[in-house]
Amino acid sequence: MKGSQKVIDCLNELLAGELMARDQYFIHSEMYKDWGYEKLYTRIHHEMGDETEHSRQFIARILLLEGTPKMVPEALSIGHDVPSMLKADLDIELKVRDNLKKGIVLCEQENDFVTRKLLVEQLLDTEEDHAYWLEQQLRLIDEMGLQNYLQSSAA
Repeated sequence: MKGSQKVIDCLNELLAGELMARDQYFIHSEMYKDWGYEKLYTRIHHEMGDETEHSRQFIARILLLEGTPKMVPEALSIGHDVPSMLKADLDIELKVRDNLKKGIVLCEQENDFVTRKLLVEQLLDTEEDHAYWLEQQLRLIDEMGLQNYLQSSAA
């Protein structure tokens, strides 16, 4: 089914963001594991899986619309400590959120309501799960202090 080139281009841009988020979560989760922060490892590794699924959904939709998925992720922003890693991951989620909102508007303009539904579902996951959890962690660091937070994040 031939889809709008504008929608395909938008999906490819979103795909690049999801691939970058997946790779960044992968690296950060392994860093947490290496440092002994098992709770953070488990959560961020789970997020990596979510981003992989989001990428798969974009790839499937691009192919259905007779487009070619562009499998080039955006540049990563690897943190050097727990707060900078959480902040870098939150920055990704906020950027993804903004791009999803733009994509939803574009899909409405192009009368592609199936793709719009996909983007709305991913927006819900991005806002209510990923970004919200990261914001909570940064707030906990501010309220508890970094050392108490890190102690609570160990195995």
